[in-house]
Amino acid sequence: MADKAPRNNAHCTIPDDAEQSTYRFIIVAAKRARQLQGGARPVLPTSSKKPTIIAMEEVRRGLVKYSLTGHAPEEPQPEAVL
Repeated sequence: MADKAPRNNAHCTIPDDAEQSTYRFIIVAAKRARQLQGGARPVLPTSSKKPTIIAMEEVRRGLVKYSLTGHAPEEPQPEAVL
C-alpha cells in the first residue's frame, strides 16, 4: 500500500478559546449552516460545498455576528447566620 499523506483536519477543529464556549461555537455554526442551506451566500470564498464546513470556518474567523440572549443563572445568595 502506498503511504498517504495525513489529511489536514484543521477545518474541522473546534477552537480552544477560554473566552468562547465550545457549545456556543457549535450552536452559532449550526445556525449559520442552516442559513447557508437556505440560500444565504458564504461570507468568504471557499472550495468546499458543505455548508457545515463553510459555517465553522466563518465562525472560527469571527465573520458571523451573534448576540447572547436569555438570562445568566443567578448565584445562590448565602443565608444569614444569626
